[in-house]
Parts: sequence; C-alpha cells; structure tokens
Amino acid sequence: MFEFSGFFVVFVVIALLISSLRILREYERGVVFMLGRFWKAKGPGLVIILPGIQQMVRVDLRTVVFDVPSQDVISRDNVSVKVNAVVYFRVIDPAKAILQVEEYMNATSQLAQTTLRAVLGKHELDDMLAERERLNHDIQQLLDTQTDAWGIKVSNVEIKHVDIDESMVRAIAKQAEAERDRRAKIIHAEGELQAAEKLLAAAEILAVKPQAMQLRYLQTLSNIAGDRSNTIVFPMPVEVMNLLQRGMERGE
Repeated sequence: MFEFSGFFVVFVVIALLISSLRILREYERGVVFMLGRFWKAKGPGLVIILPGIQQMVRVDLRTVVFDVPSQDVISRDNVSVKVNAVVYFRVIDPAKAILQVEEYMNATSQLAQTTLRAVLGKHELDDMLAERERLNHDIQQLLDTQTDAWGIKVSNVEIKHVDIDESMVRAIAKQAEAERDRRAKIIHAEGELQAAEKLLAAAEILAVKPQAMQLRYLQTLSNIAGDRSNTIVFPMPVEVMNLLQRGMERGE
C-alpha cells in the first residue's frame, strides 16, 4: 500500500511538472496571468507555468495579412463604388494586445473597414483611380494611429480593386474621349498660332528687304517650271512694271 501511494505521488508530481512546461517559438510570446492579474510577458523558449495559479495566453508576433471585405463607398462627387483592400499588421506589444482589446484580430479588421469607407468617402472617383498610393498611405497612417493603443503596428495598406457600375464606366470612357479631343484641338490651335507668327515674321522681313522678295520670286518660278501643267502663268513683279511704265513715259 505504501509503495502504491509513493508511486501515485511521483506520478502526480511528474504530471504537474509536465503540465507546467510551455515551449514558445521564436515568433511567439506568452502573456502570463497570476490569479487573474497580469504578471509579465514571457518567451521565447521554455516557460514554466504554475498549474491552477498561473495562466498563459499565446500571442503570435508575425505579420498578419487579411483582406478587408468589399465596402460600399460613396465618393465626394456622389459616385457609388465597391472597394476592397488588404492590410498588413503585427503585434509589437503582446500585453496591450491582450489587455486593451478583446480579439485584436477582429477589432483591427472592423476598424480597417470603417477607416477605408471614411477616408475614401472624402475623395473623388478620379483620386481613387489615379492616387492609390497616396490613399494607401493615408489609410495606413490613420489605422496605425488608432491601433497603437492596442500594441499593434499597421505596416501597410493596399487598395486592391475599385469596382464601378457599368454605366459609370461608359461615362468615364466618354469623358476620356472628350478630354483627348480637347487636347487635340488645343495642340492644333497652338500649331496654327505658331505658323501665323512665323508667316508674319517672314512678311515683315520681305517687306523690309526687296532682295529677299526677288529671291522668293525666283524660287517660285523654279517651282512652277517643274510643274507638268500645259499653261504657266508668270507673275510680273511690281518693280518691273514700274520700270516699263517709266520707259513708256520717256518715249512719249
């Protein structure tokens, strides 16, 4: 009977010793409570927990990636879109993550959804499509500030898709086409303006220097001579006509 009791005591001691041992991986920490009160955060490695007196909650310190479900957002210019995103965060203070918030994973997810709607609702549709990098930064900064009290660091936020209604897609396509037409007309008008300025400058030079006009006249004759038409009309310079008129007057 004594031998059985001794064996039972040894068995109980071994069982209690085994149950008090915890092994935490390099990326894990254990938040230890003693009689319900926070004691300390332990790990990694071998951790001894007193059964019945202490309890431990494991916390993963690796970066967590989760998708923010598609959110209905009304932009500042009253366009309804569906937007989803992905959030990267990790726990940097295990004690705060357990003590300051219940289920920090769910809390961060819910906060990301409301923050996504709040930030994007302040911007127009064009900003959502063209300024994603800036919007990602704004959402990340706001989320990181709000989750700091929970011991969580939000490292990155990426907007994945901005889904627009088909009718709105057609309207955007028409707007883009009108914008291209506007730019083409502006470029054409600028070309006409530059050409007119060059012609005006050329006219002023020809008016001041008759020699330049004569050279232009000879060049025009050369171009006409190369034409295959049967009839060629030679322009008569005003200077030649004046010279002939003066000769006729002297002859009289």
